[in-house]
Amino acid sequence: MRRQTRLFTALTLAMLFGASAHADDGKRACEDAAKLFRDAGETAPFFDNNYGFAVFPTIGKAGLGIGGAHGKGCVFADDEIVGKTKMTQVSFGWQAGAQGYSLIIFFEDQRAFRDFTSGNFEFGAQVSAVAITAAASAGAGTGGASAGASAGKKDATTVGGYRKGVAPFAIVKGGLMYEAALGGAKFSYEKL
Repeated sequence: MRRQTRLFTALTLAMLFGASAHADDGKRACEDAAKLFRDAGETAPFFDNNYGFAVFPTIGKAGLGIGGAHGKGCVFADDEIVGKTKMTQVSFGWQAGAQGYSLIIFFEDQRAFRDFTSGNFEFGAQVSAVAITAAASAGAGTGGASAGASAGKKDATTVGGYRKGVAPFAIVKGGLMYEAALGGAKFSYEKL
């Protein structure tokens, strides 16, 4: 049984990272994802009140005991793309399934933007439950505590505002994942 579980986990992670590697992380995909968030009621006001933001058109996540997530995106300042970013997460704990979602992280000020673009940005422990396009989540990390819910493609989960200079939002694209996992989402940045 353990051997089957390990095999399933390895195959799931291989599919996850293989699909993520082929995901369109180009300028057009980033602009489309930003528009999706701009049209979402919860995130629209943040576009008028930010120093910059990072958007990930698709992050793929999968796990069974051991999990991982990966996605590529763009970093914007003054509504112009100024860099590329990658998110990688490894998590351990009770989790099963796979999901895809879009992520945007708003930066309230230059300090928060600089922290992210320094290449040492990380989110900490998280707990979430996701079913197809509806989601509920809660988490704690370098950005502070957060909670939110997503009812569909045009609704983004909300953390209620900036915490420690960042405000992350997610729109679930599809999948099914149940987890109570400890993990760290790490972000890299490459200036254009």
